[in-house]
Amino acid sequence: MEILLVEDNPNDVELELRVFKKHNMLSKVFVVKDGVEALDYLFRTGPYGDEQNYAPPQVILLDLKLPKINGLEVVQRIRADERTKTMPVVVLSSSNKENDIVDSYQLGVNHYITKPIEFDELVRVLDELGLYGLLSNESSL
Repeated sequence: MEILLVEDNPNDVELELRVFKKHNMLSKVFVVKDGVEALDYLFRTGPYGDEQNYAPPQVILLDLKLPKINGLEVVQRIRADERTKTMPVVVLSSSNKENDIVDSYQLGVNHYITKPIEFDELVRVLDELGLYGLLSNESSL
């Protein structure tokens, strides 16, 4: 089970990875720092062209305020492609603006969590997506 964490803020990355490590979920988290890198990873282009070395994620944890390509455009591209249109996308954003939340859901995100994230809320969301059990029960974690 792979998690793709798309986050440009190193402090947020550190905090989120600490949460995953504390709950034995760290080994399956792959971090990218901007929207272009996220799309390269998802569509196996650029430095991620070798499909054998990069497994497709089971869930995408996505910040909205990203350099190069913002999170909303990343969601649009994910939902427009047959290979990725059904991948669960959870927005992790510091924005609690109604338009960001509404726009995210209209584009097809599965959940929207306002930072700072609380592990219990993330567990609830992953459980609703049917993923938490997979994440927490894998022997390779």
